[in-house]
Amino acid sequence: MEDLLSKIWVLLSIYGLKIVAAIAVFIVGRWIAKMLTTFTEKVMNKRQVDPTIVSFVANLTYIALLVFVVLAALGQLGIQTTSFIAVIGAAGLAIGLALQGSLSNFAAGFLMIIFRPFNVGDYIEGAGVAGTVEAIQIFTTQLLTPDNKTIIIPNASLTAGNITNYSVKGTRRVDLVYGIGYGDDVDHAKKVISDVLAKEERILKDPATTIMLIELADSSVNFAVRPWVAASDYWGVYSALTENIKKSFDAEGISIPFPQRDVHVYKHKEQ
Repeated sequence: MEDLLSKIWVLLSIYGLKIVAAIAVFIVGRWIAKMLTTFTEKVMNKRQVDPTIVSFVANLTYIALLVFVVLAALGQLGIQTTSFIAVIGAAGLAIGLALQGSLSNFAAGFLMIIFRPFNVGDYIEGAGVAGTVEAIQIFTTQLLTPDNKTIIIPNASLTAGNITNYSVKGTRRVDLVYGIGYGDDVDHAKKVISDVLAKEERILKDPATTIMLIELADSSVNFAVRPWVAASDYWGVYSALTENIKKSFDAEGISIPFPQRDVHVYKHKEQ
């Protein structure tokens, strides 16, 4: 019995302080991990990051810090943690290689939510498609096209190229080109265009509308007409001006050469 007590005492004298130190490291480390996780959540919430991303990153941060704390506590007990680190590293590498596509989409989605190149409700063009943003998710972005189709785009594909945001500035310039015949009066045609623009209430006063003669083509004299409108009024004004200027030209006897192969028609995506 005395031998047993003696052995226990020896073990306690050798490992007692190490056990106490390991417990202290674990408790303090866990507290620090929680503090850092809470701080991370506050920073991301202040940046108005998507709640799904906040929750995911917070949990990932806490788990990573807790693993580090456990390894530090095991080190206080004299346990060699090199093998554990190697196993964790190998497992992480294997998982990363298996999920590299998903991880790239996640990273792209995370960066989009942080830097906000567009928001839900914006009309954008990217990855070869265009539509209104319905949702920005961890791995994909969901767009709604003008003809009511839902398009799911992997975030990595969307950020791999240029993104055009038609809504972020709140206004858009309508770029139109109208051609008249060489026998028509330039000043008269310009006045007819100005009168049509003046009747369109959706056109903004500032910036001012530009009407200028830009080209003496083979079969037409071409005017560039560039009014500014609210982004939501773009296609309504585009269509109305095209129709009303055509009708006004017809009423005033101004010829529109046909076919106008020389006129540089601006092609737009439907919104």
